Amino acid sequence: MNGAESLVRTLVACGVDTCFANPGTSEMHFVAALDRAPGIRCVLGLFEGVVTGAADGYARMAGKPAATLMHCGPGLANGLAYLHNARRAQTPIVNIVGDQATYHAPLQPPLAADVEAWARPISQWTRKTLRTETLGADTAEAVQAASRAPGGIATLILPSDVSWNDGGIPGTPLPPLTTARVSDDAVREAARTLRLGEHTVILMYGPALLEGPLKIAHNIAAATGARIMAPTFNGRIARGRGRPLLESVHYPVDEAVAQLKDVKHLILVGTTEPVAFFAYPGKPSIMSPKDAISHVLAKPDEDLPDALERLADELGCPAAPTPDYPTTAVPGAGPVTLHAAALTLAALLPEDAIVVDEAITSRGPFFAATKTAARHDWLQVPGGAIGDGIPLSTGAAVGAPGRRVIVLQGDGSAMYTIQGLWTQARENLDVTTIILSNRTYAILFLELKNVGAQAGHASRDLFAIDRPKLDWVKLAEAQGVEGGVADSIERFADLLRYANNRRGPFLIELTL
Repeated sequence: MNGAESLVRTLVACGVDTCFANPGTSEMHFVAALDRAPGIRCVLGLFEGVVTGAADGYARMAGKPAATLMHCGPGLANGLAYLHNARRAQTPIVNIVGDQATYHAPLQPPLAADVEAWARPISQWTRKTLRTETLGADTAEAVQAASRAPGGIATLILPSDVSWNDGGIPGTPLPPLTTARVSDDAVREAARTLRLGEHTVILMYGPALLEGPLKIAHNIAAATGARIMAPTFNGRIARGRGRPLLESVHYPVDEAVAQLKDVKHLILVGTTEPVAFFAYPGKPSIMSPKDAISHVLAKPDEDLPDALERLADELGCPAAPTPDYPTTAVPGAGPVTLHAAALTLAALLPEDAIVVDEAITSRGPFFAATKTAARHDWLQVPGGAIGDGIPLSTGAAVGAPGRRVIVLQGDGSAMYTIQGLWTQARENLDVTTIILSNRTYAILFLELKNVGAQAGHASRDLFAIDRPKLDWVKLAEAQGVEGGVADSIERFADLLRYANNRRGPFLIELTL
């Protein structure tokens, strides 16, 4: 077999059965190998940002790596923004980046680039394979590296001749790398701190925010009076009725400082002290009090669920009931407001849905209203590279078939990766895209104020996206996605019910 076939067979043997792809010339032998070595579902994205964002959403929900296939250095460069988000979300991804043939690259053809240099900042493992015979083994190592706790990106760079040459040998799947357990001293220190009875926040990230560990943290909080919290933006949170309520650190610095002002101790589980998203003149970078003491229970690469379970055992915490909250009623007729729209979503959210949050300035009301909605998972953009909502929802729908995915998508950032709607139509994915259409980059007006700058004609004009107005329904329909405009709350409810009770993608323009 050739190198490409050994690569495909190794991916399948290692449990990687989904690849989001935008191939070019250097990757043609990989594409051809799919016919000779079945077992991988390839999903086409019309832009590499859709490819990488979808791989992120897939892996967050499937709990295992997806592969990506991209064309040379510029193809990787097109996908880097959402690989940045995936790195911050600790998502396992195996990138396969085609490259110039080993003997052709020194001639400096147009697409020649230092792919390794571009890949390293977003990858926890990077390798350029130079021999066909080692490609299978390198592929197995890439999958193992991507799956190493807490999860990350492995980038395998594949010169085209290594792919087409004969002599490929499928790699043997490698065992998962052991996740380190936290020390007994760290558990005892956290328990000692909690027994003090002083105002303590348990700040958690990553797998600690999934349902099982979150319930253990809830038991600890109920027994000790601590608060359980998450950073502002997270890869995945288990939320909804029957699950513990979880605060997140507010985005505006002043609000976060007020939220945390009485905290005496921070117990950190897979994260750091709460850091502001940006620096602002005269405002702190760390939003917890200067005299608050931080205690590291578990580092990101340690076993967070085990650490919480051992802490609960050390404290002798009994199981605590989860508060029972009434269901949200659908608001009556009226104009669209963020509050009414958020209540409508909370009332109509399907059981076991997945919500992808790129609502940006509109996030707060939706996050608050849905805390007692039907059980769901909440996915965010922890790296801050906007435009990821549509790709994330695309991948999440592939990774969790049978669950409705609803993406809250700002209108400005939606244009970064609008091509993702085409992939949703092509794959008939159960995604409802809600475009929050305020026809402006509203976040930039907020940031202008936060940094102490004054809004004038130039800034108002630069932040407006209403000249000409974007016709979201036509943009969706041109890519095979049905859509409708919600200009009243009752219309929004009707469209949401319709979308939730059908197969395939649907777009709602929610006019704000």
